[in-house]
Amino acid sequence: MYAIIRAGGKQAKVHEGDVLDVERIKGTDTVSYTPLLIVGDDGSVISDKDALGKATVTAEILGASAGPKIDIFKYKNKTGYRRRMGHRQKYTKIKVTKIKAGGTKKASTKKKADSKPDKADEQAKASKAEKKSKDTAAKAPKAEKKSKDTAEKAPKAEKKSKDTAEKAPKAEKKSKDTAAKAEEE
Repeated sequence: MYAIIRAGGKQAKVHEGDVLDVERIKGTDTVSYTPLLIVGDDGSVISDKDALGKATVTAEILGASAGPKIDIFKYKNKTGYRRRMGHRQKYTKIKVTKIKAGGTKKASTKKKADSKPDKADEQAKASKAEKKSKDTAAKAPKAEKKSKDTAEKAPKAEKKSKDTAEKAPKAEKKSKDTAAKAEEE
């Protein structure tokens, strides 16, 4: 079994007996964490917020330690500005002693209770589907009306094409006139 815990703004995967460094803790001999996720030996996952609220990961404090030295050097060219600093992050070494998953039995009873609303959800979805089919059926006659409107507008378009056809012979006459004038010259 392992758990994911949050310690010092970072998350860590821990098993029972693990020793790890976390951000400095001011405290007593033992520390307890609320896990973010628990995975059992059989692969079962506990991620329910209520069940995780009852679960705990306890660890004992082994001692303090410091991380590696970080050198900071600030420099600006041609001005003589040089600043040197160093930093060592302080850590606390802890050993995980116990992972207790609380509320696992209640999670299984909630699944049974949740199965009944699923049937109600299915019925609600079916009724929504029926409403949608009725709405689309009601909208279908409107589409037919639109097609009738376009059919009425179609003869107008034909009239326009006839008008342009009548104008076309006039254009041919003009071109014949200009061609005749050109021949005379």
